[in-house]
Amino acid sequence: MTKQILVGGVPVGGNAPIPIQSMCNTRTDDVAATVAQIKRLEAAGCEIIRVAVPDMAAARAVGAIREQISIPLVVDIHFDYRLALEAVAAGADKVRINPGNIGAPERVKAVAQACRVRGVPIRIGVNGGSLEKPLLAKYGGVTPEALVESAFGHIELLHRYDFDDICVSLKSSDVRTTMAAYRLMSEKSDYPLHLGVTETGTLRMGTIKSAIGIGGLLSFGIGDTIRVSLSADPVEEVSAARDILKALGIRRDGPNLISCPTCGRTRIDLIRLAQEVEQRLEHVQKPLTVAVMGCVVNGPGEAASADVGIAGGDGVGLLFRKGEIVKKVPQDQLVDELFSLIDEI
Repeated sequence: MTKQILVGGVPVGGNAPIPIQSMCNTRTDDVAATVAQIKRLEAAGCEIIRVAVPDMAAARAVGAIREQISIPLVVDIHFDYRLALEAVAAGADKVRINPGNIGAPERVKAVAQACRVRGVPIRIGVNGGSLEKPLLAKYGGVTPEALVESAFGHIELLHRYDFDDICVSLKSSDVRTTMAAYRLMSEKSDYPLHLGVTETGTLRMGTIKSAIGIGGLLSFGIGDTIRVSLSADPVEEVSAARDILKALGIRRDGPNLISCPTCGRTRIDLIRLAQEVEQRLEHVQKPLTVAVMGCVVNGPGEAASADVGIAGGDGVGLLFRKGEIVKKVPQDQLVDELFSLIDEI
């Protein structure tokens, strides 16, 4: 059980559902482009969005962006505390900043006070690529222990100014280091954890790394919000995050497709059938489990837990529901019959 923070009204931590995050790759001072991308991301299932604030022009655009969107807005700040103050005043719902990187104590105090007054939480974002040099020397490189010690160092800076509305992330491009760091942090504190593996790469490999790292931690009950990081359209990040939560059974906000890998008994084009069913399921909102199986011998039995399914034969297949055969169907009508049954349900 972790403590709970509120990000623009969205709870993170405690027993709250796990919100999906992403980050814009537009220029933040291009308000129109940024708002348009946020709306696309929200439509895809993003629930908290972050924007980069590298300069004062970006900070001053935060208010205009916030007015035009309906999901919480997080600002990503590095080094310049004045950008944090400007963004918070403009209406940011959360600040991602490392207090140790913004200079003199009075600067940390100013940010902590501004966030406290407005009820804005701070995410301490520890990253393996920017660990403090003394910690790198102490631990001989980027280790889970170094990441966790860095996090506690930043936490202590905020505690000096009576600020504890904190979320923590500990990201590395190495999946095992990331997982070990989060597990260690979860043992040592009850701060809500923002999960992610950083710099994972392009769509295919990045999704695999994220599924292992984020999914593995969630399966241990660790993690309160997630962001999949990909060198791809941010909409792909949201899709991957939704799939991770769905694969773990954490969310049931749409259909779940199960299909067999095919074998020498298969007498239909199962791969094409599964792809067609998957595409048509994109328009189904009900949380159904749908099976596409390769043969009639054991298809309904293997997929007995599915709400509905089809099993191929040689020119003819079976339509079944909860493991019980509904009827035989010509092969070229299998998918249409399946969706007719889904419509009935």
